[in-house]
Amino acid sequence: MDWSQTALQPDFLTGVFWGFYRTPEDKRNWPAINAALARCARDFEKLDRLLEGRSFLLGETLSLADITAGTSLYRYFELEIDRPQLPQVERWYRALQARDAYRTHIMIPFGELFGRLDY
Repeated sequence: MDWSQTALQPDFLTGVFWGFYRTPEDKRNWPAINAALARCARDFEKLDRLLEGRSFLLGETLSLADITAGTSLYRYFELEIDRPQLPQVERWYRALQARDAYRTHIMIPFGELFGRLDY
């Protein structure tokens, strides 16, 4: 949970989602975005290795670790960005998508946020 809050979430939400998606094209800092994308790739590759041989991050049942790390997956996979091959993360994402709560509370359309820095 701490890792998700201190590494994954800042790398993705601040670096990629805000830096790339929410920032208007003419104001994007591409070196910073590319660095964040590289960090995200490493973060998600760590998760991919961790998920080998298990259904969820800590074993065979959903835990708080899945909830905190899994919240980024919807936007990560919906953005038009380069991503490494992540077969275990993609399988885990499908498992999360099968849950009503994930679809209701995480898979919320965000198109109106494109290029929009304000709330």
